[in-house]
Amino acid sequence: MVAGACFILPATLVTLAVAWLYVEYGHLPRAEAALYGMKPVIVAIVAHALFSLARVAVKSAGLVAIGLAAVLACALGVPELAVRGGAAAIAAASRTTPGKAGAPAVVAGLPALVATAAPSVTTGGIFLVFLKIGSVLFGSGYVLVAFLRADLVEARGWLTEAQLLDAVAAGQITPGPVFTTATFIGYLLDGLPGASAATVGIFLPAFVFVAASGWLLPRLRRSKTFGAALDGINVASIALMLVVTFDLARACLIDPFAIALALGAFAALVRTKVNPMWPVAGGAAGGVVLRALGWV
Repeated sequence: MVAGACFILPATLVTLAVAWLYVEYGHLPRAEAALYGMKPVIVAIVAHALFSLARVAVKSAGLVAIGLAAVLACALGVPELAVRGGAAAIAAASRTTPGKAGAPAVVAGLPALVATAAPSVTTGGIFLVFLKIGSVLFGSGYVLVAFLRADLVEARGWLTEAQLLDAVAAGQITPGPVFTTATFIGYLLDGLPGASAATVGIFLPAFVFVAASGWLLPRLRRSKTFGAALDGINVASIALMLVVTFDLARACLIDPFAIALALGAFAALVRTKVNPMWPVAGGAAGGVVLRALGWV
């Protein structure tokens, strides 16, 4: 855990510097042009991660059905935690009572939460939001995008779709895990105190869970019922990523040039397995060139 903290700290500081530059200079024409080019690439990166995960996680027709039902549930506005919990329960039940649990049960058994008024931004509120996200995040780091969108864009209105994409882009162009996106968002919301609160909130549960359950999870995975529940959570996570990728694509693929950047980045990721940082840099350069030519 000490080694992990030593790795995370430099990445967080770099992300913090990028957040400061974004706040100070993100409104300048060249910065806006670079962000225009980066956003379609981010969508391509998330779509590529989704494609890669789906090939591994979707292992049976039953999981396909659960995944499709989870997509429908997400599209209908069922909360993310309920979708994943319901998928885990249905997958586990299907394992113990074959043929009695079907995809419709995922939707029928997932209650929607009552909407509440969006609270104002506070340092403590930022910490609690990211602590909750860090506590329930499971699967690919890109599932983080779905939770961020649900909590910060839709439920609270603290971020716009464009700012969320900018934050994910910052997490891609800086070293370290995609979770450093939290540092960027915290700085946008509340400066240095917000960045500190978001960073501690998102990473704290991981350190606690690793220390408390690292020895337990391999044993639980050997249980057929628990293993099936994890499979259900993985498929539901992919469903969340699919829905949020579609929504983000609608927000940023606004013209043929943006679509071309996304398709080019996706092809590069599939064919060359290049580090995502390079397509992001290429998208930024492409946006600047397109703006200089007056095409966007």
